[in-house]
Amino acid sequence: MALRKQSFAVDEYYHLYNRGTEKRLIFLDKNDYDYFLFLMYICNTVKSIKLRDIGKTFDREETIIDIGAYCLMPNHFHVLVREKVKNGISKYMLKLMTGYSMYFNKKYKRTGKLYEGVFKSIHANKDTYLKYLYSYIHLNPAKLIDKNWKENKSRNTKNLLKYVFTYPYSSTKEYVEEKFKILNPVRFPSYFKKLIDHQNELFEWLSFFNSS
Repeated sequence: MALRKQSFAVDEYYHLYNRGTEKRLIFLDKNDYDYFLFLMYICNTVKSIKLRDIGKTFDREETIIDIGAYCLMPNHFHVLVREKVKNGISKYMLKLMTGYSMYFNKKYKRTGKLYEGVFKSIHANKDTYLKYLYSYIHLNPAKLIDKNWKENKSRNTKNLLKYVFTYPYSSTKEYVEEKFKILNPVRFPSYFKKLIDHQNELFEWLSFFNSS
């Protein structure tokens, strides 16, 4: 898998995302989601890793990026990151996407590319956009129970919010439990001092689309 030609700047924030080729599903069961999350953790290291040698006591030592939010959807994923060391993002995504593609193709006895090209990125160079990304990424699961929730004026905002905060494959789980494994939120602006602040922000976005 080729590295991106785009360069990333240390200490800058980026929204990274990609989806399955031809919009195909890339997560077919719980084990697929769990394995991708496992890779998100172990690939964030300066070490050279061999997946077959990784055990439960694996010590990552120094990480190469900081992650502030993420969400895995059936056919795509989103990650909000900070470039920590030079080429950290490119190296991390290469390991993550290659490792998962190999796992997926072996498990489902398939060949060929899994993703729609190299991953996409948007530089979050404005504070308003960076703050918005937390809501944008974490509200993605709402589409799973109402794919047109933004246009649906009769949607149940409270139910959508509850679903978003109980969705097991996004970083809301780490924020709710305050047990940060994949995330390193201290390296990002502290927009939400408490969990209720984050909940209120998502509720406001849900309500905004309801009234617009």
